[in-house]
Parts: sequence; C-alpha cells; structure tokens
Amino acid sequence: MKKVNIIIIAVIGLFITNNISAQDVKKINWMTFEEAVKLNETAPKKIFIDVYTDWCGWCTKMDQTTFVDPMIVEYMNENFYAVKFNAEQKEPVEFMGYTFVNDATGTKRSTHQLAAALLQGKMSYPSYVFMNEKNQALTVVPGYSKAEDFITILKYIGTDAFMHSTFEDFSKTQEQ
Repeated sequence: MKKVNIIIIAVIGLFITNNISAQDVKKINWMTFEEAVKLNETAPKKIFIDVYTDWCGWCTKMDQTTFVDPMIVEYMNENFYAVKFNAEQKEPVEFMGYTFVNDATGTKRSTHQLAAALLQGKMSYPSYVFMNEKNQALTVVPGYSKAEDFITILKYIGTDAFMHSTFEDFSKTQEQ
C-alpha cells in the first residue's frame, strides 16, 4: 500500500512540475500584420514578418526550433513586432490605403498580393521581411536559419548596425 501511495505522489508531483514548467515557457508574441502596423503608430518598433505557407517544411522547422529558442524569443519580443503572414491566405489586408488580396480563388497555391509585394516577387519560403518603425521595408532574408545564426540577423537589424556596417563585419563582432 505504501508503494502505491509513493507512486501516486510521484506521478502527481511530475504532473505538477510539467504544468509549471510548461507555463514558464516563453513564446514569441505573434500578431497579425494589421495589429503590428497599428501598434507602430503609438509605440514605434521595427516589424519582423515571417512569410510562410502551410505546406512549407522549412517553415515548420523554424517554428519548432529557431522560433522557440529562448534567446530568439526574448530578443524578438523586446525589439520587434513579430508577424506571422501566410503567403496564401485568403483574407484581404489593408495597408497604406490599399487593399491587398489573394485574387486567385479556386486555385490551390495562390499567392497573396501583400506577400508578393513584401517579397518583391521572389516567392521563397520561409522568408523574413524586416520593416522599420515607419513601416518601410528594410530587407528580405530567405531560408531556414538555426537560432545561433538567426540571432545575429535579428541583432544586425534590431540595433541598426545595417546602417553603418556590412553584415559580414557585424557577424565577426558577434563571434568574439
């Protein structure tokens, strides 16, 4: 009987510990494009846009690895409004007085006009668009990156190092 009680207490303890640690896990504060633009009006920050599709394997890998890394989560939440944008979404998006749509109704893999505009027609997934505090595109970074590489990209844009340094030179300072 004592063994059963000990096992029950141990299982309950593990359950409580797992619930507490799951609650402590911090996540990127993802929002819609419209929410980020609206927030930028009153509390300016750079905007990070993850342009993805549902069928993109590397997009999923970024979500499962890089975007859950505590270092990435913390830096992203402090320095950017983070946007998830499905490049094939059907919902229209209002931006700068224009309505962007996905007008290829009935087609399976049709591109949203905003995704095409943000990626300058170079449709590659995943791709990341960085915008300044005035909602102007700064650059597009295509492809999967491990957290230890991606943090350098975030810092390069987040600290405005891109205004006075090449990415190569900046990267060397981060390795020290």
